[in-house]
Amino acid sequence: MSSQTTPSSHQATLADVLEVLERLYPAELAESWDKPGLSVGNLAAPVSKVYLALDATRAVVEDAIAWGADLIVTHHPFLFTALGAVTTQSDRGASIYRLISSGCALFSAHTNADSARRGVNDALADRLGLVDTRPLTPTINDDSLGLGRIGRLPAPLRLEEFATLVANALPQAAQGIRVVGPQDATVSTVAVLGGSGGSLLEEAAASGADVYLTSDLKHHDVLDFVEARANSATTAPGADAGPTRTIVEKPFLIDSAHWASESVWLPYAAADLADALAAAGTPIETRVSDITTDPWTFHVRAN
Repeated sequence: MSSQTTPSSHQATLADVLEVLERLYPAELAESWDKPGLSVGNLAAPVSKVYLALDATRAVVEDAIAWGADLIVTHHPFLFTALGAVTTQSDRGASIYRLISSGCALFSAHTNADSARRGVNDALADRLGLVDTRPLTPTINDDSLGLGRIGRLPAPLRLEEFATLVANALPQAAQGIRVVGPQDATVSTVAVLGGSGGSLLEEAAASGADVYLTSDLKHHDVLDFVEARANSATTAPGADAGPTRTIVEKPFLIDSAHWASESVWLPYAAADLADALAAAGTPIETRVSDITTDPWTFHVRAN
């Protein structure tokens, strides 16, 4: 009869936590332009509390420190652009000073977390109930990894019904949900990409998806995309049915708030990090931020 032993617990260090984060979100999955990884921290420092958020805003940093966090894990890189000087005269400089003086490290997993298993796009697809999912653009070495996801709804829905499902599934944001396509069109196959996904419009079209959900779609990009795939349906000669109308071809588009489409990943990251460190005998406590870092606050409609 064999027995299974559980590793004895000891204090995790930042190096221990980073080793697990690297396994979960390998750096080689990051896009070439990206800058994920450790921004602030001492590898030998002990870590018992990890706070997770989408962005390291001043409010997030203060909330994490007030909770006693030893490490903040964000999706968006904190030092994405070069910082010429670290002083309290800039917001980022002041945050770095605050983090160092409080003994709190800062790490980000960005496009590597987009492409990883149980990353941003798996979390988004799961939140919508998609099945039989696969990457929209697989990596060269592993077709189970890559940007975006494409999958099926358990049962077909009208486009308006699916847009409502998206609105109810994602955290509420001021932008709401914007849709390109006829309300009564039937959709079954769905492509998703959390965050800014305008660069994969053509890949979404080539995938055969009925609808593509992403964020930050630009006016001209969407207009060109729709025009290139539209049919002009003219009325019959002599009929008085109004002007020519444009029939939008699949994939239809749904544009959600950037923050909303990506923040669904944070509970996955918190659970996976805690489980891996507990299994290694270096347990930690995790907390997902409840601070909304969507910069938009409200929108209005004409009466």
